[in-house]
Amino acid sequence: METVNYDVLDRVKLRCIEASKRTLEFSPLGKVKGLGGSANIFSLDLTNFKDSLSLSLIPEGLGTADDARPEDLTPDELREFWYNIAFKVLSSLTNDAASSGLQSVAVGLYLPSSTPETVFTEQFLDGFLDGFVEGCKRIGCVYLSGETPQLKTKIYPGMLDLAGAVFAVAPHRAVDGSELGVGDKIVFLESSGPHENGFTTLRAFAEKVGYRSKLKSGVELWRAMNAPSVLYTPIVQEILKRGINITGFEHITGHGWQKIMRSKRPLKYVIDNPLPVKEVFSYFEEKQQISRKDLVSIFNCGAGFAVFCKDDPEKVVAIAKSYGINAACVGYVESSSARQVVVPSWNVTLDGDQFLLGKG
Repeated sequence: METVNYDVLDRVKLRCIEASKRTLEFSPLGKVKGLGGSANIFSLDLTNFKDSLSLSLIPEGLGTADDARPEDLTPDELREFWYNIAFKVLSSLTNDAASSGLQSVAVGLYLPSSTPETVFTEQFLDGFLDGFVEGCKRIGCVYLSGETPQLKTKIYPGMLDLAGAVFAVAPHRAVDGSELGVGDKIVFLESSGPHENGFTTLRAFAEKVGYRSKLKSGVELWRAMNAPSVLYTPIVQEILKRGINITGFEHITGHGWQKIMRSKRPLKYVIDNPLPVKEVFSYFEEKQQISRKDLVSIFNCGAGFAVFCKDDPEKVVAIAKSYGINAACVGYVESSSARQVVVPSWNVTLDGDQFLLGKG
């Protein structure tokens, strides 16, 4: 008789609950009332929210970054791989929240598969859950467990989808980009590599040149692709806490640097002092013979997060560096008849008419 494999699923659920327990003290904004129920409860402390409470619920999925690995990984390499994947999942959720000035409070996971007995290995459970707990600690949020359904007719055998949702609030102020304007300074915060975007392109490339091919530094390609994403929430909250005149944040993900012109307003973003391009991207650029314009239209190229401010960009840079993240004031915003991102030193211009997304 065809049935759901609850023996495996229940063991996985218990491991997730144990991981959740390790995060219960990470959020300064409230407490979890209990775990193990169909709906776990987080009690939000409203003491510091005097006038209003700005909040958001953000659903997101990882995509295919968890498929980007060689087939011959050792058990230790698999634990490392899944540990870093946990950071990518958290990044996709909490860095999006940070782009509106929000502090992530509670995160839940949705991990469907058709063959839980093959995907929820010890290497996955050890590596992924340890990484998820550590990521929650750095962000300052709790993990409220989630769901691990077996969907036999919806997902390929041996495959796992990694998705979730995060509840986030604005302890200081929400930033919606409406104050972004001419004269604003642009600060880039470095990425660790691709983070969780561009993997359809990167996986095809890695399958051609080999996941274990080596970059000039000696790092294997799969490791450069798998580098744990930078979690920007603590930096964003510190920036807002200091009262710096911030007009916008942007998480640079899919669409690469086109995301810089997310505002619908006709503005030109001049990047005249870009951060160094990460080695994994220059390796891809050289081997693929791709143009720099195409490269920055797909990947973050070493800049994972943009901060827009009226003044004091050096303070933003100093805060980022205090968290061990390289940063620089890379440009400014000009008036324009249409949306554009211009990088003079690379002879690159990205036009807004090729980027349909916009906010405002």
